[in-house]
Amino acid sequence: MRVYLLVLLVSAAVTYLLTPVARWAALRTGAITALRDRDVHAVPTPRLGGVAMLGGLAVAMAIASQIPFLEGVFEDTRRAWGIVVAAAMVCLLGVADDIWDLDWMTKLAGQSLAGVFLAFQGVQLYQLPLGGTLLIGSGRLSLFLTVLAVVVAMNAVNFVDGLDGLAAGVIAIGGTGFFVYTYLLSREASPTDVSNLATVVVAALVGACLGFLPHNFYPARIFMGDSGSMLIGLVIAAAAIIVTGQIDLELAPNRQTIPAFLPILLPIAVLLLPLLDMGLAVIRRVVAGRSPFHPDRLHLHHRLLELGHSHRRAVVIMYVWTAVFAFGTAALVTLPTTTVLWVLAGASVVAALLTLGPLRGRVRPADTPADRPADRLADLPTDLPEGTRP
Repeated sequence: MRVYLLVLLVSAAVTYLLTPVARWAALRTGAITALRDRDVHAVPTPRLGGVAMLGGLAVAMAIASQIPFLEGVFEDTRRAWGIVVAAAMVCLLGVADDIWDLDWMTKLAGQSLAGVFLAFQGVQLYQLPLGGTLLIGSGRLSLFLTVLAVVVAMNAVNFVDGLDGLAAGVIAIGGTGFFVYTYLLSREASPTDVSNLATVVVAALVGACLGFLPHNFYPARIFMGDSGSMLIGLVIAAAAIIVTGQIDLELAPNRQTIPAFLPILLPIAVLLLPLLDMGLAVIRRVVAGRSPFHPDRLHLHHRLLELGHSHRRAVVIMYVWTAVFAFGTAALVTLPTTTVLWVLAGASVVAALLTLGPLRGRVRPADTPADRPADRLADLPTDLPEGTRP
């Protein structure tokens, strides 16, 4: 466990230190989020936070590869470094989008290419544990499902990235639940060797999110942008694929305590809010006759603001719901299913009360530049593009 915590801390520290550099680069390259009708921020904000997160992830993985305890994890260098390279690919794609606003078809093509690359590096779905082990006999179907999982995860995180600190916090919390799950599963399967690639990757990802959060929590000084949302979506998908489609659960001595469908349920629980938000958005837009990628102000976080929650409270409520489902599902590894379901029901009631209860206030007007710290405006370039001027 200490080795994984070291990986997490290294990733967090490097990301935290690199984020001001990424912010400086965003200001100099014009990667600044414009003021749009669907946004809740009122001050043009630099993005490119994903570049710092990539740096934290890469350095943490490089240090992890030199630790004797994790030697077995990096014996197959294709998978470990394939994840890092694929993350770099989507991060660069996101950088291009953060600067030049790419069209959705170009981004989808780039995301699919990264998914294909990941699959050819060995991070590919070979089986689906749906009550029993369902082997994927077709290579083409395996490749398709792998790319689909990666693309869906990236876009789900991108859809939910609408409030300061929301996406980074949701993935940090859900990723922590995922980390606990993979660690406990490895310990069940092999008590003498708990090293596991998925656990290392998730530890580095959680660290990157935690290192970025101090700069990104409300009021944010920098956004992660598509360079960050696609990066963390791909990495959490890669970890999920390793666990869902490649871990042999028959090695676990206490197999009967682990529901057979858990490996596929846990990744869904971690990304439940992003997946729900994306699914509702796609249905809503298609029914209205618009493109699934057409932006609007009807996301889950927008609805929380309309209920009267402040910006920070809306984010915290999303954190609570993520923790309920991620940790509730991870608890199935060690606790009886009935016990977990009762606890999950109670926690859901508490989360619902926080969402719909008396903490709600009247809807406050949108923040104005005057409400934000003066240095948020002072260090912005004076020649901002049209639409980004405060």
